[in-house]
Amino acid sequence: MKSVEQYRNQKVLVLGLAKSGMNAARLLHKLGAFVTVNDKKDFDDNPDAQALLSEGIKVITGGHPLSLLDEDFKVVVKNPGIPYSNPIVAGALAKHIPVITEVELASQILAGELIGVTGTNGKTTTTTMITMMLNQRTDAGKAYVAGNIGVPASAVAQKAQPNDTMVTELSSFMLCGIEALHPHIAVLTNIYSTHLDYHGSRENYIKAKMRITMNQTADDYFVVNWDSEEWRNLSQQSAAQVVPFSRQHNTEAGAYEKDGQLYFKDEYIMDAKDIKIPGDHNVENALAAIAVAKLSAVPTAGIVQVLKTFSGVRHRTQYVETYEGRQFYNDSKATNIVSTEMALKGFDQPVVLLAGGLDRGNTFETLAPALKDHVKAMIVFGETAQKMADAGKLAGIETIKFTENCETAVPLAWDLSEAGDIIMLSPANASWDQYPNFEIRGDRYIKAIETLTGKAEEN
Repeated sequence: MKSVEQYRNQKVLVLGLAKSGMNAARLLHKLGAFVTVNDKKDFDDNPDAQALLSEGIKVITGGHPLSLLDEDFKVVVKNPGIPYSNPIVAGALAKHIPVITEVELASQILAGELIGVTGTNGKTTTTTMITMMLNQRTDAGKAYVAGNIGVPASAVAQKAQPNDTMVTELSSFMLCGIEALHPHIAVLTNIYSTHLDYHGSRENYIKAKMRITMNQTADDYFVVNWDSEEWRNLSQQSAAQVVPFSRQHNTEAGAYEKDGQLYFKDEYIMDAKDIKIPGDHNVENALAAIAVAKLSAVPTAGIVQVLKTFSGVRHRTQYVETYEGRQFYNDSKATNIVSTEMALKGFDQPVVLLAGGLDRGNTFETLAPALKDHVKAMIVFGETAQKMADAGKLAGIETIKFTENCETAVPLAWDLSEAGDIIMLSPANASWDQYPNFEIRGDRYIKAIETLTGKAEEN
């Protein structure tokens, strides 16, 4: 951890708790700041606030009073999920008080190297693959995952040594709040349209994603998906050395797939079919990870070892178990159409699909081709149940059942399946109409499978 003096004896406001806010507050307190934490949850129902208060940190709960801005804060560290329309945030910016996110704070104290991964889909899997590959090196420090993957970057940065690497998943929300964060290697997996309710437009969403490379120089690397003209054009905004990856063999300058084989430049790495987790999208994730690993001097044998054995990240096309010939998969992280489409394309077997969730106003006609090619039956639930059913009817799926939620969908899916089928939760929607987050949705789905089969989760 670097020695940082810029916060000593300075007033800092941490806005919003959860993991990032808790760790940011503790780090700032450790750095000698006068920390005030503000969280909208009432104190009596807020164990995080209670813990911080017991540690000597000032907490204000139950709302976001504008009077806070009367204090002379040097900086505001904002929970990424709090929008910039929030009165405290807007007021701070109007007073020219910097508003950053916890990953920016973490980057300021990080003694080791930073690798950043962003994109609409594939961030967590790619981040995990990269970390596992870097840890195949025997002549370098340890690689740690951090960021939007569920591990606060400020906690990891405190323990990372100068020869270590922090591989950080960076959401668009996080990237809006950076100033000097500087990854030596930045990765853009892809960009589709999502989170437009937060950013206001696709243009703003793309601008947020591209902040990952804004501080890079010619000594750094920008690893970019080369399978879209838009993404290729975006790479021109970076001052870093661009390293492309392509599943469609659109380049041989970086990592690519050709005739079912994976390469980095002119070096054969492995056959695509030998990647353990299914789907073309996971081939793309693997190619991005291969590019980073080769730039980081990971031996090819170590790369292959990871890709042949890595069984996926929880809630992301995660294999759960096989029972009486049916394979269960948990893809609760599929909170948009593209994610579900990619998951479906990863299977040749017939799929019984469990889908539905928060209604954000969109419809699902674009999912119909993937439904037609891969799905034999659908069980739909949540606010978008009827819209999902409409997409299924458009795809010609005859068996569509309505149910309450993903747990009640499991026995229905079992009744509609037969040996050789895939039963998969891949909602194509956010979880917030019925569940606090996609993780809890996936956990409840797995629990329902265990109840049905009488078997504990294998992975």
